[in-house]
Amino acid sequence: MIAMAHFAVLAVTTIFAAAAAVLLDWLFLQAMFRLMRPAGAKKTQTFRSELVNGTRELAHAFGPAAVRR
Repeated sequence: MIAMAHFAVLAVTTIFAAAAAVLLDWLFLQAMFRLMRPAGAKKTQTFRSELVNGTRELAHAFGPAAVRR
């Protein structure tokens, strides 16, 4: 009977430790995302419109519609 009680306490303790580990992992992940947000929010990417137009033309020339022609 005592062995079963020890096993039950071990199982409950293991489940509690696993839940605490998942909770801490989630909290650290949320904290990491909140700390990273300001660093990326200030940067604005500028790009040349020629690059966008060239990419669009390449996609039109070699895309799925070009295979059917």
